Amino acid sequence: MSKRDYYDILGVTRSSTADEIKKAYRKMAIKYHPDKNPGDKKSEENFKEAAEAYEVLSNADKKKRYDQFGHAGGAASANGGGYGGGNMNMEDIFSQFGDIFGGGGGSPFDSFFGGQQQARGGRRVSRGSNLRIKVKLTLEEIAKGVEKKVKVNKQISCETCDGSGAKDKSSFHTCNTCNGSGSVRRVTNTILGQMQTTSTCPTCNGEGSEITAKCTVCHGEGLTRGEETISINIPAGVSEGMQLSMSGKGNAAARGGIAGDLIILIEELPHEFLKREGNNIIYDLHISFIDAAIGSSVEVPTIDGKAKIKIEPGTQGGKILRLKAKGVPEVNSYHRGDQLIYVNIWTPKALSKDERDLLDQLKDSPNFRPQPGKNEKSFFDKMKEYFE
Repeated sequence: MSKRDYYDILGVTRSSTADEIKKAYRKMAIKYHPDKNPGDKKSEENFKEAAEAYEVLSNADKKKRYDQFGHAGGAASANGGGYGGGNMNMEDIFSQFGDIFGGGGGSPFDSFFGGQQQARGGRRVSRGSNLRIKVKLTLEEIAKGVEKKVKVNKQISCETCDGSGAKDKSSFHTCNTCNGSGSVRRVTNTILGQMQTTSTCPTCNGEGSEITAKCTVCHGEGLTRGEETISINIPAGVSEGMQLSMSGKGNAAARGGIAGDLIILIEELPHEFLKREGNNIIYDLHISFIDAAIGSSVEVPTIDGKAKIKIEPGTQGGKILRLKAKGVPEVNSYHRGDQLIYVNIWTPKALSKDERDLLDQLKDSPNFRPQPGKNEKSFFDKMKEYFE
């Protein structure tokens, strides 16, 4: 299987500067780091592939040879060792390229699940805080799924220093206390013998390096306030109070750490006519006594638009009509609820003299006397039947 072009892997061009290549690799490394994608072999391969590309393109001699000979340039090197990036393991990558994550080295993902935690080699890396927002959805949007674009005000990585907090890339020096390891070891004599303990370096706070000149924009924090427009793909079938999470879309972290998550709380907007009951949609239909007696056809609203239904002659109040699969789908499922239509027979509260006289003539007719059948189910029996 032929290798991909190194420039394509990092999403840069042959004319890209060293800083642009470095920034592109940092973005790819954060995206595909195995600690962020546990068990995902494809992400791990992408991570190693990006490291191999950066190992070549960040070296002036190797880049020149690659531009001239392509992948064959590795075999054509003077020492015959090739480019070498393909044989790097994870520790090699962290050790060799850790500086691009803010000067501290190590893996930037060991603290992924909270705060500022210990990383490879004893160094520490920060994690941005989570953000919470509410997204209001109509019943139609919930039923079909929707893409929402929201503006989020949050902490973002400082563009001036690329989140490092330093004035420039030379404004770091290795911590003299821990010699860049991010941790200090102490040996204590006890009655059981010597005990060795390891703790975070108090001088550099576990980062392994210190800033000698701070960025004038973020004052060494590596963060500024900004606004980001985020596209949120909301699946069909979500419900009131449900929370969705977008990894890495929360507040940015200082010194090239991992960003927090964006938590989206779903809020349902009330519909003018329809009500939701689980995955079913409820609609109260009011018809006249005449339509119930002689039958009719009426239009009812659904989440898919208008639907025409038939009212059979002799329809009784309390009857429940069902429109199959006209409700809300289950999240990540093909199953969809129904729309239940409750028939209510509306009785007029005021009658004209002619209307009253006409009804008086009919009230003694045998067909107008209540004669419920023995097999007719009660309202509660109907409810039980439909929901079971």
